Amino acid sequence: MVNSMGYNIAIDGPAGAGKSTIAKRAAKALGFIYVDTGAMYRAMGIFLMREGVDTTDAAAISTKCREADITIRYENGEQVVYLNGENVNGVIRSEQAGTMASLTSQNPDVRKKLVELQQKLAADADVVMDGRDIGTCVLPNAQVKVYLTAGSKVRAMRRYNELTAKGETCDIDIIEKDIIERDRQDMTREISPLRQAEDAVLIDSSDMTIEEVAAQIIALAKKQAD
Repeated sequence: MVNSMGYNIAIDGPAGAGKSTIAKRAAKALGFIYVDTGAMYRAMGIFLMREGVDTTDAAAISTKCREADITIRYENGEQVVYLNGENVNGVIRSEQAGTMASLTSQNPDVRKKLVELQQKLAADADVVMDGRDIGTCVLPNAQVKVYLTAGSKVRAMRRYNELTAKGETCDIDIIEKDIIERDRQDMTREISPLRQAEDAVLIDSSDMTIEEVAAQIIALAKKQAD
């Protein structure tokens, strides 16, 4: 396990709780690096795609993924993802990168390699990281751990508002059903299930604004640092 030299904030919680929005806001206010774990999986997808790895060949993925070095830096206030020293910001949001990330992220060795890279990043810098198992598996020694949740109805309403704002028609009851099912899958999966770390602070954002939640996390970080 990496001994953290950086100051680490881990935010876990179910889908739709607002983790990444709040993590980005807290990181900006504290001057920390927001570790976009999704972007790291996409960079790995690009690496495997360039190497011509067959997505159905688990053994080849397991072997090849060890050669990727992925890190995140902030340059001129912008997050830059580096893959083996190359800035890949221009390509990580492509459709192919997303598809490749989705197909390869299920491989336990890809996950293991990315967790190692995330731990290395957190050991060298002050970071805010969000996900499903950051406080329990990725950064078990984080100075601040938050378990961010909200009622399934509230999360469904947020998603509904997001989609309708984009002009999509959707059914709030179906969205809520999907959220409940996603929670069940996340909490019962074999590898790193979603659960609240014993030393995590529980924040229920159902009746809170994004600003209020971010302010609470910033206050926790400052209190711990004193």
